Amino acid sequence: MLPVPVDPAGVSGPTPGQARGPGWRRTSPRLYVPADTPGEPEQRILEQAQRLPPEGAVGGWASLRLHGVAYVAAQDLPVPLLVPPPRRMRELPGGVVRREELAPHEVVRRHGVPCVEPVRAAVDEAARATDLRAAIVQLDMVLAAGVTTPSALASYAARSRGRGAWQVRTALLLVDGRSLSPAESWLRTVWVLDAQLPPPLCNWPVHDAAGRYVGKADLLCPPLATRGEYDGAEHRRADRRSNDLDRDDRFAAVGLESFTVVGRDRHDLGKVVARMHAAVERARVSGRPRTWRLAVDPGPP
Repeated sequence: MLPVPVDPAGVSGPTPGQARGPGWRRTSPRLYVPADTPGEPEQRILEQAQRLPPEGAVGGWASLRLHGVAYVAAQDLPVPLLVPPPRRMRELPGGVVRREELAPHEVVRRHGVPCVEPVRAAVDEAARATDLRAAIVQLDMVLAAGVTTPSALASYAARSRGRGAWQVRTALLLVDGRSLSPAESWLRTVWVLDAQLPPPLCNWPVHDAAGRYVGKADLLCPPLATRGEYDGAEHRRADRRSNDLDRDDRFAAVGLESFTVVGRDRHDLGKVVARMHAAVERARVSGRPRTWRLAVDPGPP
């Protein structure tokens, strides 16, 4: 819903009296939307973008959201508004103003909103991530959405300086665009950063010795014959749980040891790491024949 100014006739917008009443919500100075307009991230981005000067653009998570990157933007995140110097803009609730240089080629329009292009938005967002783990998760989701490539991100990051540049470059060494959710990415970062185990494959098709399809694992480490899964809330359904147990049996039959992590485990990294190491040790001593085969061309995750 595009915010509109007051219209004394009440045709294209609220009358002054209506604007002061409960039926309309002010989004920024002199602009309003109906009070029942949903506050989805896209709506908040559209509302904040109306404040931009002609040279400005929406950046960070908001730009990525409009480019189609899934799993970005909590409801309470302010919309990054990039304004090139010497322009200035007052900061208001719902937005955060960043005075940064913007080259013309870095600004594109998505759904009518001026946005920075995905590479810059992704690098900026990863640079501001709370830690290396969060930066990896964010970049995974950007790559999974197919809006850019690892090489394009690395090229841009190599030219970046200042706050967060090291974090971005380090994160890019650990990203994997085959990760399908932030939870899967988080699981992989624990495996590599905390458990100190070799980089795994993500969502890679596994077959048995006869060529029959076994399944895809969230995390798969062939050298250690270990596979890991992150089970979200949907896995608690009886039918889904039954299917998961069948998958566990199929992976075990080809010699892969498994471990599973659930949402509440995220509050205890030590327990998750111990579970990973225990699975690796079980695989080491199991003596089971390792008969799985990996697809040469994994196809889409």
